[in-house]
Amino acid sequence: MTQLMGRPILEVPGELGARPVLSALLAGVRTALIGLAAVAVPVLGLWVVTPYADDGATGAVRLAGALWLLGHGAPVLRGAAEAPLTVTPLLLGLLTTVQLYRAGARVGRRTGAGGAGRSRRGGAFAVWAGYCAVAVGVVAQCAGAGEFRARVLPDLLVVAALAGAATAAGARRGEPVRLPSGAWERVLARLPGPVRPPAVIRPVGGAETVRVAVLAAGAGLLAAGSAVLAGAALLAAMDGGDRPAAALAGGPAAVAGTVLLGVLLLPNAVLWGAAYALGPGFAVGTGAVAAPTRTVLGPVPEFPLLALLPDPGAGGWRLLVCLLPVAAGVVPGLLLGRVAAAGGRPEGPAEAEAAAGAPERRRGEETGPGPRPPWHASATVTAVLAVALLTGGGAALLGWLSGGALAGGRMAWLGPVPWSTGLAATVWVAVVAGPIALVTRGRALRASAGRTGTGALVLTARRGALLLRARSYAAVVRLSGRAGRTE
Repeated sequence: MTQLMGRPILEVPGELGARPVLSALLAGVRTALIGLAAVAVPVLGLWVVTPYADDGATGAVRLAGALWLLGHGAPVLRGAAEAPLTVTPLLLGLLTTVQLYRAGARVGRRTGAGGAGRSRRGGAFAVWAGYCAVAVGVVAQCAGAGEFRARVLPDLLVVAALAGAATAAGARRGEPVRLPSGAWERVLARLPGPVRPPAVIRPVGGAETVRVAVLAAGAGLLAAGSAVLAGAALLAAMDGGDRPAAALAGGPAAVAGTVLLGVLLLPNAVLWGAAYALGPGFAVGTGAVAAPTRTVLGPVPEFPLLALLPDPGAGGWRLLVCLLPVAAGVVPGLLLGRVAAAGGRPEGPAEAEAAAGAPERRRGEETGPGPRPPWHASATVTAVLAVALLTGGGAALLGWLSGGALAGGRMAWLGPVPWSTGLAATVWVAVVAGPIALVTRGRALRASAGRTGTGALVLTARRGALLLRARSYAAVVRLSGRAGRTE
């Protein structure tokens, strides 16, 4: 099927392939239709196998369109009461963003050859226009009366914003990233010398290290959230409760639909678990919260993921969950400590091999006229705080994206509170990574000093041995010459 149906649209042969703008426009339409089909095919399949599908396919098509819009973060109204539904299935949103990014990258490679930046931007705009054209049709189909109803202007704005950002990022792939570093440099210039990391604004020095450290901290938080989710599922299985039974009692079609929706919401559940491990927890409606310190719950919808909520009550042994975010600060602390001891340049076999292969280039681009001195302890703390703040900002943003409204009234907000989640992530990373970075830096400097002292002793011994050998050889030559003249 891919060879028969996908290739003519993917390659756009013939006269269409010679028109880059039209080809990019069709690429945007194709990207939107692929994402819509990924949602519509399972929904229509469940509608076919359900034993109560007597109302036609209109409701199933509307549900598929509503899910497609929700995957972009667009709000949808539900029911006759027009209850807001704004919880974004992050897995669907991630797939949508990746498809748009790849479409922008393909068009950017095709139209931006030879440095034609204007053609590159025109191709990205055409992809965006094609995608938005499909979005207009979906919103128009979901705008009438029904169980799920789209909000025309907000939905179009959200879809257009996401499509524009992802397509532009894909079209610029491979181009040098020009960050607005002037303001950042001016802020760092106002800091005292010992507090300012010397290479924190260079792409191969501290800035690259800070980026990798932030990614490591984020991976640690996601691992903590996954551990919380897996532990909750294990406890629910051991408890053998019947809370998810009502959600799974509607036959095979209902079970398949519930499982599909649970898979789409799995990244949301991981982020909620990370917020739980950080300490603030997450809201489960107005006046209800699930946190290690206390859990207060009210009536919740019958859904398997919500069946994993902890039982109401005080903290107790659940406070041990708060030890999981320690992993988010260990790796960044070790990384920043080693880089601080090396003067802003990571040390390792790859770096040593690159330095041996191109010493002149590395000396001119990174190290300058001589080796860099190690960072001051206060500069190391500054880098740790930068990592903590960036990690906290990312945690707050992801917490906000993973939550939303499930209905009106008490279900007006489900998910982590962004500001408290970001603050907790910042504190955890700073408290854990700071001491580890300082200790790692100190140990690396002591080990380097020890290697330097031993190397000096070995060099002195070798010089002495060579000098003794030369003098002995000269003495033997003089004695041999005198013996020959005597004979």
